[in-house]
Amino acid sequence: MKRVLYIAMHRRDRSPSQRFRFEQYLDFLKLRGYEYDFSFLISPEDDKIFYSSGNTFQKGIIFLKCFFKRLKDVLNANNYDIIFIQREAFMTGTVFFEKQFSRSGAKVIFDFDDSIWMQNVSEANKRFSFLKDASKTSKIIALSDMIFAGNQYLADYAKPFNSNIRIVPTTIDTEEYQRMVLPKEEKICIGWSGSITTIQHFKFAVPALLKIRKKYGDRIKIKVIGDANYKNDKLDVISMNWNKQDELKELSSFDIGIMPLPDDEWAKGKCGLKGLQYMALEIPTIMSPVGVNSEIIQSRVNGFLATTDDDYVNAITVLIEDEILRKKIGAEGRKTVVEKFSVKALQQKYLEYYNELTSTKLQ
Repeated sequence: MKRVLYIAMHRRDRSPSQRFRFEQYLDFLKLRGYEYDFSFLISPEDDKIFYSSGNTFQKGIIFLKCFFKRLKDVLNANNYDIIFIQREAFMTGTVFFEKQFSRSGAKVIFDFDDSIWMQNVSEANKRFSFLKDASKTSKIIALSDMIFAGNQYLADYAKPFNSNIRIVPTTIDTEEYQRMVLPKEEKICIGWSGSITTIQHFKFAVPALLKIRKKYGDRIKIKVIGDANYKNDKLDVISMNWNKQDELKELSSFDIGIMPLPDDEWAKGKCGLKGLQYMALEIPTIMSPVGVNSEIIQSRVNGFLATTDDDYVNAITVLIEDEILRKKIGAEGRKTVVEKFSVKALQQKYLEYYNELTSTKLQ
C-alpha cells in the first residue's frame, strides 16, 4: 500500500473546497492502494473562536497548537509517498512547512481552486492580515512536484513556476447529489447558495431580483443559503446558514439557481462549484460568464449565461413562465455534470496522476 498525507485547514465536510476537490476521492483511492492520513488544523471547538471577532489571546493559543501540529507532520513526512497540500500548509505567510515537505522523501501535490495569490482575509481576522502573504502561492507551486489547478486560468498562473500542471476541475459526486422529491409549492423559488464570505456575490443579482419581485410579487420567493444574517426587506429574502445535513433538501427546494459573479481577477479563478451543485440536482442554472462558467454552460441548452441585469431578468422570466423548459434545462444540466464534472468522470484521471507520481518516486 502507498501512503498519502492530506494537509488541509479544516476537518472533513467543513470546507467546500476540500469536499469537492479531494475528500470525495478518498474512498476510491483507498480501494486502489492509497492509504491516507488527514491532518487538519482547526478543530470544531477552535473553529468558532478562530472565525469570530476578538478573542486575540485564544487565537494565539490556536495558532501555537496549529504550529506544533504541522511540525509533527514535518517529522513524519518521510513515512508517506505523497503529501497533498490543499491551498496552504499554514495560515500565515510562511512557506516553512512546504519547504520541509519538499525536502522529504514524499512527492508533493499542491491543489488550488481560487485566485489565492490575491490577498483575501476573513472579516473576523482583518487585524491579523499583516501575518498573511498571498504571494507565497507562487513559492508553494515552485516547491511542489505536481500541481492540481482547478481551471485553465489557474493553470496559466502556475506555469511560470512549475511545468508539471494538471487541470483538475472541481467535481460533484452525482451518486450523492440527486434531487430530493419535496412537496410541490405554488411559489417559484429562486435560490443562491454560498457562504458568509461570498454573500457579496449574491448582491450583484439584487437589482435584477428587485425587478423580478416587482413583476411577479408573491408568485416567487428568494432563498439564500450560507448567511442567516443576510437581510433585504425589499426582496423578502429567506436566509439560512449552511449545514451538511440539510444541504440537499434545501438545494432541492430551488426551482431556479443563480450564480452571479463580478468580472474580476478573483472571480476568474472560481471553479463554478455553486452552479455545478445546482446543475447536478437538475435545477436550471443562471451563471455570470466569468472564468470557467463559460465552459460549463451552453446558454439555453444546459443553463443560461447572464452578464447584465437585463440578462438575469430575461433568463429568470423565461424560466418562471415555462415549467417544461425548467425541467428540460435542468435535465441537460445534470447530464453535463455527470459527463464532465462528476467524481465518476474524473476518478480514473485522479488515480492516474497519483500513480504517475509514485512510479516516478520509485525510479
